[in-house]
Amino acid sequence: MTTRTAVPRYRIHKGPALFRAGFRPFFLAAGLWAAAAVPLWLMVFQGDLALPTAFDFAAWHAHEMIFGFAAAVIAGFLLTAIPNWTGRLPLQGLPLAGLFTLWVAGRVAVAVSAVLGAMPAAAVDIAFLAVLLAAALREIVAGRNWRNLPMLLALVLLIAANVLCHLQAIGIAGTGAMGERLGIATVVLLIGLVGGRIIPSFTRNWLAKRGAAVLPASFAGFDKVCLAATLSALALWVAVPEETVTGALLLAAGALNLARLIRWQGRQTLSEPLVWSLHLGFLWVPIGLALLGCGVIRPDAVPSTAGLHALTAGAIGSMTLAVMTRATLGHSGRTLSADGWTAAIYLAVTLAAVLRVVAALTDVAYVPLLHASGGLWSLAFGLFVLRYGALQLFDGAPQQQD
Repeated sequence: MTTRTAVPRYRIHKGPALFRAGFRPFFLAAGLWAAAAVPLWLMVFQGDLALPTAFDFAAWHAHEMIFGFAAAVIAGFLLTAIPNWTGRLPLQGLPLAGLFTLWVAGRVAVAVSAVLGAMPAAAVDIAFLAVLLAAALREIVAGRNWRNLPMLLALVLLIAANVLCHLQAIGIAGTGAMGERLGIATVVLLIGLVGGRIIPSFTRNWLAKRGAAVLPASFAGFDKVCLAATLSALALWVAVPEETVTGALLLAAGALNLARLIRWQGRQTLSEPLVWSLHLGFLWVPIGLALLGCGVIRPDAVPSTAGLHALTAGAIGSMTLAVMTRATLGHSGRTLSADGWTAAIYLAVTLAAVLRVVAALTDVAYVPLLHASGGLWSLAFGLFVLRYGALQLFDGAPQQQD
């Protein structure tokens, strides 16, 4: 019996380079939106700006970070990875431009939903994830790539989470907070699943080339236990966030994820930012889970927003930048090595997350810390756009004709 190996193929694309591959429009848009949306929210927070949205200011911020920024990164990753998984042609040209237009329309619709109407805005916004799911399902089924079906389940959960957020904006049900938790939990689980594949793999390859004696642990039973514990803890956090058992499971999941990370030998990669950034980004997962657990058990001492922002600004922000920079270099035919600007991107987003968590943990200088964190966050993603935007807009590896 022969084993089929997926080999991605590309059509010769004569249109704009931006729509040659999925990572190009969506990684660029994710960087632009992340850099712009946080300053916008800070202006709304201070009362300097009023958005005509049906969401309250905090809900709009959470929604756009999850279903705007993070969803764009997920789309770029999936549309680039699926051809590698299946060996089928990627989404390119007009179909890719159409999907990207849906994402842009969703951002506009949500921002002006008080004028457009909360129901039409919800339909436009949810349509993006629904079409992305349909496109991914078609490719995975056609390529018989059953191993990656959990990725589609993540899209289903994101759609459900987005619906819950919109139900509150429409005024049908008070499900917005649950929708936000479900969206965050889904993205964190994706980090656990995808990060558990790529971090040890990339680290092993890098260390092996340098003759390292100790390599990252291979995926085994411990990883399955860790993923199951994380899934259980986050499921309880979504459903019953204030129960003591939820806090205990979150703490246990945090400890397991820390042990899992240590097994990947990140301490040996300090000379290459493109590798250590993945480990540093994943470190925020156990930190965030532990802070969430402490917040459930001792809400008087640890506010829930500390763990929440450790997972969002920390894990999601850092891991998305680590993946986007590496994928952009690799898929544009560049050497997989980070320059000083890229290292600065990683450090800026890390410091942004640290300051945001500190702001949640202290009443001292809360607003200045919030602004400093927001500024560093925008700096990190702004640098990403400046350093990597040209590679997505104008450049690329040679295309293979179908």
